[in-house]
Amino acid sequence: MVSRIKRFLIGKPMKSTDIEEEKLGKLKALAVLSSDALSSVAYGTEQILLVLVAVGFAAVWYSIPISIAVLGLLAILILSYRQTIFAYPSGGGAYIVAKNNLGTTTGLMAGGSLLVDYILTVAVSSSAGTDAITSAFPSLHDYRVIISLVMIAFLTILNLRGVTESASILAVPVYLFVIAIFILIIGGLVKFVTTGFHGSVPELGTAVNNISLFILLKAFSSGCSALTGVEAVSNAIPNFKKPAEHNAAATLVMMGVILGSMFIGISFLAYGFGIAPDPKVTVVSQIAEATFGRGAVYYIIQIVTALILFLAANTAYAAFPLLAFMLAKDKFMPHMFKVRGDRLGFSNGIIMLGVLSAVLITAFQGDTEKLIPLYAIGVFIPFTLSQLGMMVRWIKLRPPGWTAKLIVNTIGMITTLTISLIFIFTKFHQVWMVFIFLPIVMFVFMRIYRHYTNIADELRINIERDKPQMKGSTIVIPVAGVTRVVLNSISYAKSLSDNIVAVYIGFDDEEIQKMEEKWEQWNPGVRLIVLRSRYRSVMKPLIRFIETVEWKTAETDHITVLIPQFITKHWWENILHNQTSLLIRAYLYNQKDVVIATVPYRLHR
Repeated sequence: MVSRIKRFLIGKPMKSTDIEEEKLGKLKALAVLSSDALSSVAYGTEQILLVLVAVGFAAVWYSIPISIAVLGLLAILILSYRQTIFAYPSGGGAYIVAKNNLGTTTGLMAGGSLLVDYILTVAVSSSAGTDAITSAFPSLHDYRVIISLVMIAFLTILNLRGVTESASILAVPVYLFVIAIFILIIGGLVKFVTTGFHGSVPELGTAVNNISLFILLKAFSSGCSALTGVEAVSNAIPNFKKPAEHNAAATLVMMGVILGSMFIGISFLAYGFGIAPDPKVTVVSQIAEATFGRGAVYYIIQIVTALILFLAANTAYAAFPLLAFMLAKDKFMPHMFKVRGDRLGFSNGIIMLGVLSAVLITAFQGDTEKLIPLYAIGVFIPFTLSQLGMMVRWIKLRPPGWTAKLIVNTIGMITTLTISLIFIFTKFHQVWMVFIFLPIVMFVFMRIYRHYTNIADELRINIERDKPQMKGSTIVIPVAGVTRVVLNSISYAKSLSDNIVAVYIGFDDEEIQKMEEKWEQWNPGVRLIVLRSRYRSVMKPLIRFIETVEWKTAETDHITVLIPQFITKHWWENILHNQTSLLIRAYLYNQKDVVIATVPYRLHR
């Protein structure tokens, strides 16, 4: 039943040789890896306006120069990550760059930040998509958490079906969103030509009281939330068709051009229409209503905006499993993240991402405003470390034209570092948990690495010196009576060794006498050892006996504890029986250097 449901949801397993068919071309990669960055135009301008209107509506004109400054940073990041793609064509982005140039600890900081950022990407995208829906349909506002969780489940299943299939499905809404936003921008510009600016809009250069450089920097850093997701292409180079690095670089540039055009267009429209942020209506929704009214075009824009905000989470589904794979390959994450699933994706990473983002949505009740600062600081830390790592690389290697490349990365590093510090100082009450969670993540990485290193050292053998030792085998069979289950176990034991002993633990003299008489009458050719338990415990007498046998025969024999167990026809019938065999097995696995085996006997009624 479970297998049929899995096949229905995920599809049939794919051959390992089909991996090349799962690679992405530029257009599909743009849909999968750029959806996060492109979707951020739906809330990037809004984040700028939220800071400015706190000073006064007259300050909204600053949104234009701030948006232009954000565009400048976008250009620097695109140039920088394009350099990273060609320098590190195996992918990994900030983690690999920082690890190779700044050291393992710094690399883990970048990698941990990116993992946290991808979890937040899913949470922010799904909650922002829900906000777009509730803006158009206010009656759904109380169900925003449920809507977000349903979409996370949908994206998780979609990605478990494979990269190519998810890309084919995602391409349609992503490109519909791009078309819709450009229609909105063109429509708004036409309206400006015919009707002019909104009457209450302050002119550019209007003097504003109480405005300060700190406020402007805070607005700029908030607007830089529109740049989240830019790094995803450099992280996921292995997902591209060959030549992977050239296709990735072209996709990155296309994303930058589209993102920059849409962002500045939305910022200009918001200023021109005199839009102010509203907790229940998004800025894009207000612009669409001001341009087209609440007609069919408005609802189409809202629907595709909601879709792209939901599906922006798919960028994380493409990048998180790959980054987890690289960390696992370096022994900093569990090896399960290196395993490809039935559809050739890193299924464990996909599932883990879905679960953790669902927990975040539930904890924050789907509030986008509370999540975005965490989201932004999580991405700007890797931005900064990646830029710094590339600076060190150019200084060390000094390839042709390295000076220009160093200048680009230096400007990028200073800018992203400044933004990170502004976020920390202005929104510390919202981002403080990152400074607790990130060191914990790094500590866990190091403990995992130490564990794998210790195991490798302990299990490593000297091929020339270490050879298997030939020993006999003493088999201990715990028995509870004379049954077919015991008969089955003894029959199997006799095929392995002649040195077999059965152990029975009795609680009173009468039942012990009955057992001894019945065993003697049956005479299976195996010695029965009877142990008395005054406190009705099976475990303690059995463990003491195994310790005695182990002490006497450890030099000459392997000790095997063979546990008889019957398997009921229906799963619920297990509840009707005590689980002594499970307790024995669990204890011995954790405490004793003995072989533990279970001999099943299946019941048919």
